[in-house]
Amino acid sequence: MAEVTIVQLLLEKIAEYNRPDLLWHKQEGVWRKISARESLRRAAALARGLRELGIGKGARVGLVSENRPEWHIVDLACLGMGAVSVPLYPKESAERLTYILKHSGSRLCFVSGAEQFEKVKAAWKDLPELEKVVPFAGSAGAADGGRVVPWERLVREPVADEEVESFQRSAREQQPDDVVTLVYTSGTTGIPKGSLLTQGNFGSNVNTCYGLWGFRPNDLELAVLPLCHIFERTNSYVNLARGARVAYAESVEKVTENMLEVRPTTMAVVPRFFEKFYTRLMEVVQSAPGPKRKLFEWALRVGREALPCRVEGKPMPAGLALRYWVADRLIYRKALAGLGGRLRHFISGGGPLSRDLNEFFHALGLIIYEGYGLTETSPIVAVNKPGGTRIGTVGRPIAGVEVKIAADGEILTRGPHVMEGYYKMEEETREALRDGWFHTGDLGFLDPDGFLTITGRKKDVIKTAGGKMIAPQFIESRLKASPYIETAVVLGDRRKFAVALLVPRFANLEQYAEREGISHRSRAELLGDARIQALVQAEVDAVNRELAQYERIKRFALLDREFSFDGGQLTYTQKVRREKIEEEYRSLIERLYQEEASA
Repeated sequence: MAEVTIVQLLLEKIAEYNRPDLLWHKQEGVWRKISARESLRRAAALARGLRELGIGKGARVGLVSENRPEWHIVDLACLGMGAVSVPLYPKESAERLTYILKHSGSRLCFVSGAEQFEKVKAAWKDLPELEKVVPFAGSAGAADGGRVVPWERLVREPVADEEVESFQRSAREQQPDDVVTLVYTSGTTGIPKGSLLTQGNFGSNVNTCYGLWGFRPNDLELAVLPLCHIFERTNSYVNLARGARVAYAESVEKVTENMLEVRPTTMAVVPRFFEKFYTRLMEVVQSAPGPKRKLFEWALRVGREALPCRVEGKPMPAGLALRYWVADRLIYRKALAGLGGRLRHFISGGGPLSRDLNEFFHALGLIIYEGYGLTETSPIVAVNKPGGTRIGTVGRPIAGVEVKIAADGEILTRGPHVMEGYYKMEEETREALRDGWFHTGDLGFLDPDGFLTITGRKKDVIKTAGGKMIAPQFIESRLKASPYIETAVVLGDRRKFAVALLVPRFANLEQYAEREGISHRSRAELLGDARIQALVQAEVDAVNRELAQYERIKRFALLDREFSFDGGQLTYTQKVRREKIEEEYRSLIERLYQEEASA
């Protein structure tokens, strides 16, 4: 496969499709659209402004912002002139933000607003290399020693055609092995590691993937995940390269509203999206009159019966096709109406998606292509696609990507998608890149047809006191398939048996309590009721029956509040921070083992 730079691929495709409404953003209650031509002119103007500030090829440029057009403008300008972007989450803690900007040696930092500006300003004394800060909105005051540069000064009019042509020439001069970004892993533990990714890393990944799911002239992606996360960033590249438009969701809280407004055809999401959607949908189903619930259950059975045909792209038998047609018009379309009505598929990544949940939504007619990747692999390693889908797997490796399984079950990969290494971390780089293969830290297996299944994280594997090995993610995904369990964390390293901390699906649990006449004044009182404990125990027992004796959950505790990013228990992609949770709930965990010992 010929090497291709991501900037040249994007510029060629943006020019080829020449969208009049390439980037969508909501401002003052109205969706506003920026054309492909205007996007390119702004990127060229910004590149000119950065050069005037002395920012050139290889210079580190921080970017602390939520999803918005300026994010892509900054990114495209950096790609075209050879600067190295350092994207950060807009709600990044002050400590991590300071560490990343300092470790990367960022000379300039873009911030989206006052909140982000204040964090950077507070850290200035610890950032001697940071010369300038550029807020997208407002100058945030003048007492800054000249370090604040208004966005309007950098992206100023007029932009002559010659400047655009000069920017395009600069973009064509970029080489596949040029580093274009330094992406720091959010990480569930430890110090953030900065992955050095190149023009060729992104170019190979996008060039391989943008044709996988087909293209239609009206395609529109709603960008929900943060663009600073590698999954959303590359997915937006894929969509721009295949001629789609990109709309920026206002926030996680407004995703449903935004979906109804822009009616996307594709989205990239993490499994948490489907877990929450399932909860909302089942709340509606459970509160519906008996006949409507029975109709939903019938339609679900029809969908499950049709599942093999739909996944494999085969025609249904006539009788099944008729029942499916009726179920679609009576149930499926109504159930999925909140997604905007045009959605062809989701791409799911960033963590394992429960097989039961995937089958449930497939049965309702919602196509989910689950994939697998890491920051260090730009990120896509494997993904399901039309004509090549197997539910319960993350698909086959994409073209040009090799995958093999080590003797201990670890997934190894090599190819043009793999990073150059970790910035300023030689030992960690040597550990990750051995014998030409990137060691992912994930466990899994390849089936005879080449489909990859992920079974867990190597560092998360529990070794019991008896020497048995337990992969907690598999058990957790089974537990979360229960209508009464929102989140599960399985623990038990160096213990005699496994226990679980469970966050209930409170809406479903409260509906159950109402039906059963269980009164309560608080969540804690509800969870302490013997009937609720018995209900959840039955759900745990159902999962235990599918597990080996040593894997079974002997005791559990119900938590009266959800995990969150703000609380420190979840990463930005909604993965649990196990060490944080074990530390926070240490006394509760100890009681679980003490109660079992005294029983």
